[in-house]
Amino acid sequence: MKGRNGMSMRNAGLLHPSIEKVVVIEGTHAASYAVKLARVQVIAAYPITPQTSVVEKLSEIVSDGELDAKFIKVESEHSAMACCIGSSISGARAFTATSSQGLALMHELLHWAAGSRLPIVMVNVNRAMAPPWSIYVDHNDSLSQRDTGWLQFYAESNQEVTDTVLQAYRIAETVSLPVMINLDAFVLSHTSEPVALPKQELVDEFLPPRKAPFKVDASDPRAFGALIGPEAYMEMRYKLYQAMEDARRVIREVDRDFAAKFGRSYGGLVEEYMTEDAETVLITSATAVSTARIAVDELRSMGFPVGLMKIRAFRPFPVDEIRELAKRVRKIGVMDRSVSFGATGIIYQETKAVLYNAPDRPAVFGFIAGLGGRDITPETIKEIFSYLLNREEPVSEAVWVGLKTAAADRPEPPFPENSAAMKSSEGV
Repeated sequence: MKGRNGMSMRNAGLLHPSIEKVVVIEGTHAASYAVKLARVQVIAAYPITPQTSVVEKLSEIVSDGELDAKFIKVESEHSAMACCIGSSISGARAFTATSSQGLALMHELLHWAAGSRLPIVMVNVNRAMAPPWSIYVDHNDSLSQRDTGWLQFYAESNQEVTDTVLQAYRIAETVSLPVMINLDAFVLSHTSEPVALPKQELVDEFLPPRKAPFKVDASDPRAFGALIGPEAYMEMRYKLYQAMEDARRVIREVDRDFAAKFGRSYGGLVEEYMTEDAETVLITSATAVSTARIAVDELRSMGFPVGLMKIRAFRPFPVDEIRELAKRVRKIGVMDRSVSFGATGIIYQETKAVLYNAPDRPAVFGFIAGLGGRDITPETIKEIFSYLLNREEPVSEAVWVGLKTAAADRPEPPFPENSAAMKSSEGV
């Protein structure tokens, strides 16, 4: 997988001298082994499909004595986050995992964790919200938590899951904010891929033990979440806001440090593919990025100047990177695996917002695809590019891709090499 300048950093990382071994594992276990490498001290566990394998594997790791941690079985996801909050306040490195309805049940305490400035790390296996019941992927569960104060990352591969968990603890403990790492249900969670596990001593150098600046200590009393009046509340919120703003710089720095030590980089907040000379670029996230790379390669081979931007960090949102991209391209398409009812896809909303006051504003198109686990194939991506190449301005704010029922505005079917859609593109 190549980045903006064609560097194959992740593939090179599989042969890096920092690697202890390469194992073929599911995405859930990729998270579990990263938690072990991070020397997490408290794990709060409550099962929910398709996350359960994360904490199942961790229960085995702790039981076998491979990790010196408290493994706490709780009665709900609400309690799981409460357990993480309490242990983090005490100075421990804490972890939990969840999905979908479980994440929704945590909502109140997500605010508490961020407002208390606690560096908790959580893995969320993205699963569509009910009803109707679904165990398959979309991103509404995590994106609906966007205003809680948690940093959010979206992983493209199992290797990225492992590496992002390790990066997340260092980022969280630097900016004193919690981090959520999201991976697609079943597409990653229950699919096995090669994952390079780094040497423990090198992880210890990259991620030293947590030193909490404030914690529960009888000899040095502190209050967490205490009642506060109007004379100070706004200032507390401003500090949280500034911490999230500062997280952009920290994410970039941590990714560079990780690349120097382990040989793999994810570009910081975004990763670009074939964008240097692109006129039309698709923005998307998570596993759909891998599929989009295939479509971009095919269209490039046919002579079309298209490219791809992967949103790795949704919170903080990559404002500078998107504005920089806008200076170079004529059209931007945003494909969401989510929908904000009464509005549009969520990343599309955010992209339009950051470009509104920017001096360079290419046409921005919004697409919704893959809800409830519906397949996103290379043909899906090519339909989107066909739509973009055929229009100078968006006809509607939300184009639903792959519907089985009629829609007023929808992409054309995948185009053959010599189709009129292709011939209409400028520069071809």
